Amino acid sequence: MILASDNMIREWTEKGAWGVKTFIDYFKENVRKNPDKICLVDPLNRQELVGSEPERLTYEELDRAADATAEGLLKLGIKKDDIIIVQLPNVWELAMLYLAICRAGALASPIPMPWRSSEFDYVLGLTEARAFITVENFRGFNHKEMSEKVKLAHPSLQHIITLQEIREMSKGEITGKLEDIKIDANDIFTLCWSSGTEADPKGCPLSHNNWIYQASFCYETAPIEPGDNLITAGPLVNMASIGTVYIEWMIGGGKLVLHHPFDGPSFIKQLIMEEIHYTLLVPAVVNALLKHPQVDHFDLSKMRAITIGAAPPSLWSVQELARRWSIEFANIWGQNEGTANVAGANDIPDVEMRLDHFPHYKGESSKWATPLRQHLNLKVKKPGTEEEVTEIGEVGELFYRGPNVIPCYFKRPDLTEKSFDRDGYFNTGDLFQIQDGDCVGFFDRAKDIIIRGGYNISAQEIENTLLGYPKVMDIAAVSMPDEMMGEKTCVYVVPKKGETITIDDITSFMKDQGMATYKFPERLEVTDVIPRNPVGKILKNILRDDIKKKLTK
Repeated sequence: MILASDNMIREWTEKGAWGVKTFIDYFKENVRKNPDKICLVDPLNRQELVGSEPERLTYEELDRAADATAEGLLKLGIKKDDIIIVQLPNVWELAMLYLAICRAGALASPIPMPWRSSEFDYVLGLTEARAFITVENFRGFNHKEMSEKVKLAHPSLQHIITLQEIREMSKGEITGKLEDIKIDANDIFTLCWSSGTEADPKGCPLSHNNWIYQASFCYETAPIEPGDNLITAGPLVNMASIGTVYIEWMIGGGKLVLHHPFDGPSFIKQLIMEEIHYTLLVPAVVNALLKHPQVDHFDLSKMRAITIGAAPPSLWSVQELARRWSIEFANIWGQNEGTANVAGANDIPDVEMRLDHFPHYKGESSKWATPLRQHLNLKVKKPGTEEEVTEIGEVGELFYRGPNVIPCYFKRPDLTEKSFDRDGYFNTGDLFQIQDGDCVGFFDRAKDIIIRGGYNISAQEIENTLLGYPKVMDIAAVSMPDEMMGEKTCVYVVPKKGETITIDDITSFMKDQGMATYKFPERLEVTDVIPRNPVGKILKNILRDDIKKKLTK
């Protein structure tokens, strides 16, 4: 499935940003080079997650499993450009399925484990997926039963395939018929989902060329090297893990160690046992690691670097990483739409500056221009205008153009039109500030989202849902800071006259609507009125300040 326009393909190919190699080509090269090397490692708690013991696969074993699974999918009638939705925890089969689905000519659309019937129904309707791969049960929820109920309204869904069935497929025969399937570097490799200002998830299709450019960008800017031992601490379903670890592993030929849902003791054990060189972490996890009572006994001498994302790291934490284990850090920002920026030591040597400075890419004229990065262009515009801000200290919305950006939102031309300007720049919706040294710095999120443990939650979706609850007169959902999750959701509710509302009432109602549990509010504030401006927009800055003050009392 090719979604990039002919003009876009021509431009990036002629400029040398896009090529003809696919991830299958890169992976097969690594198989030939190191067939007996361990390349993929299960989480230590796999037994708890899916009921079977952890496994370790060599490149040759993974290659065989991917090809056999691909042939198994062909036997089910999967054809070129079919979409397969995958909902699995971070076990080796999930990492393998990206390869297998691509090898069969289809494309993988991963969704988070906490998603329920509401989100699944929407994604299934938009994609008209032919197959759904999932676990029967996970942490008390029956995913197979959910999918069978939703399937009744979607005749496009022909197959519900369990993890156990995928394991059986992976041991099947290989006949060579896969060689007849032609895969183009501009074919979509993944269709991931972004939840931001829109209540419904937005499909973010990225091709092999999009992702390969992204991996090359990370190798040039982040402290990661080909052959590194890598670990993913987040779900392998979106930019945070696919874009910073998985695609680099496929190209670089190292070892990928899987983790998540996050468990501190087993994660630390994996860092040490697997001699991890590099990973991406959020600031809360870095702080928890450094403040662990047994931190003096952790041998992280093999770890070379950590990129820190989702929020700016603290100066204390990056200084402690360097002092204890000589671990370098990079500041990273990115979105599922493919936009990304990295402040690494090579570009910004000063540690304090690196906390809030990113390169301001301006094509070939940028001081940061290299043969790779000359293709990136960033503009900071005054919100709602075409006027660029250029003075140090000024703040505006970041617009981004590059070979790593989605060509469109999947089957949403309305969103695509709103999100790209006339010059092809994508409006990230995030506020950045002009900094010294030809840099920009992340300032705030213009999009009204709440980021809980790496998952984006739409405040609008929560508000729209709970306005349907009979006891609610008015409502506003806002983020509140949380040491471990980064943010959690707090709802301010104006009850109908004579009604009382509890947090249990709200979560029970949302559960009945089939919403994912991570979207459930974790604090309720009952109020007489929701503050609004003269045109009726909720003044959420007032509510955020209010909950912060209450949390510090």
